[in-house]
Amino acid sequence: MYMVYWSIIEEEGGVPHAEPFDTSEMVAAMKFMEELRARQRAGEALRFITMCSEHPDVVGRPGVDVTGPDYNWKKRRR
Repeated sequence: MYMVYWSIIEEEGGVPHAEPFDTSEMVAAMKFMEELRARQRAGEALRFITMCSEHPDVVGRPGVDVTGPDYNWKKRRR
């Protein structure tokens, strides 16, 4: 899944917005971002245009995980 985020800057501050896209719609999400950027270049008060992804079938958990007692990583130095 993809999510496009952007803010519209108004007098009282930024108003956040988001638009979801399915995992198969990466091209559509990128086109939407480019439309937002074109509006920004035309003078609209759009800021912080970005995209984030999260695959629904990811194998591991997001973030940092705790290692088990058998974990024995060492940095090799020469």
